[in-house]
Amino acid sequence: MTEPQPDGKQNDKLLVAEGLEVSYGTTQVLWGVSLSVARGKVTCIIGSNGAGKTTSLNTVAGMLRAKKGRLLLNGDDITSLSARDRVRRHISLVPEGRQLWPGMSVEENLLMGCFLRQFRPKAHPGLERIYGLFPRLKERRHQMAGTLSGGEQQMCAIGRGLMSEPQLLMLDEPSLGLAPKLVDEIFKFITNIASQGVTILLVGQNVNYTLQISHYGYVMETGRITLEGPTEMLMNNEFVRRAYLGIAEETPST
Repeated sequence: MTEPQPDGKQNDKLLVAEGLEVSYGTTQVLWGVSLSVARGKVTCIIGSNGAGKTTSLNTVAGMLRAKKGRLLLNGDDITSLSARDRVRRHISLVPEGRQLWPGMSVEENLLMGCFLRQFRPKAHPGLERIYGLFPRLKERRHQMAGTLSGGEQQMCAIGRGLMSEPQLLMLDEPSLGLAPKLVDEIFKFITNIASQGVTILLVGQNVNYTLQISHYGYVMETGRITLEGPTEMLMNNEFVRRAYLGIAEETPST
């Protein structure tokens, strides 16, 4: 375990990643990535496609192994834990592309979120909680997941991720491929989840929305963190505005 900091700030960090290096075969993807996720807050990672954002989430989830660096959850070193053991520690990943079972019903997909024995006793209360958060899923609970709209599938994927009562919920591109109206709806749901005290690590293609609902953010480029700070600061940063928000700085008239 890490030594507590004298000012007690260590207690504010639910997750700490230190110097993560990750490779796919001989190709290194992450280079010394260090970041932290504050308890009860929304932290985001933004960057272009291929920057290493999804790799970072998969490494935290245990789907990928770091060849260097370490991960701390509540001050405990979880670097060597399997993906299953990280789920037991209430780390939940909602993957890019939703990855539902299309031939199973909405409710069956949700119940897969509590497949580990320790979560099964709370499965039915969990369903009621998810149906309260996403009433549309209750209406469609017997419908095959593959027949849902894109927005409904994303609700189902997020609901499945919440079934294990995560202390850390990771969302990878939750608005990918959705119509603008549905994007707005999904981000409202995420804001609602965060307001209930769930700590969120968010990777978002829609940088404007992502920064608006997050408290702190990291900019990732080619597998490295190149900029970080409170999201208000990032939204006013000239590079972020130009590269990710599509806002060109005005040139003073002469």
